[in-house]
Amino acid sequence: QVQVRESGGGLVQDGGSLRLSCSTDERTFNKFAMGWFRQAPGKEREFVAAINWSGGEANYRSSVKGRFTISKDSAKKMVYLQMNSLKPDDTGVYSCNVGAESGMNLQPPYYYHINVWGNGTLVIVSP
Repeated sequence: QVQVRESGGGLVQDGGSLRLSCSTDERTFNKFAMGWFRQAPGKEREFVAAINWSGGEANYRSSVKGRFTISKDSAKKMVYLQMNSLKPDDTGVYSCNVGAESGMNLQPPYYYHINVWGNGTLVIVSP
């Protein structure tokens, strides 16, 4: 059974930085697109960033372009989301995804039969 686990959330001031990490097993890491989504209080979950299986393609929501970077570390089987110049509007629970929803947000999209979520990690950006 595919599992993913996030870490790295916390409290940071406006303009600060955080790096989120997502781990999974080797087979999953090498085969599927992975991505980050977030859900702010009272709002629906939204796409943040996705990366394809090889790490050669990535896509971002427009509001984080130039501030956030998604990357893969093949040796550690980790996907990272480096978040710089954080704003209070970036506050939310950030969840790592493997499969369908990440693949759909790549250009061109990738289509998968699995769609697995982590439990999420909380990011709070104070004014």
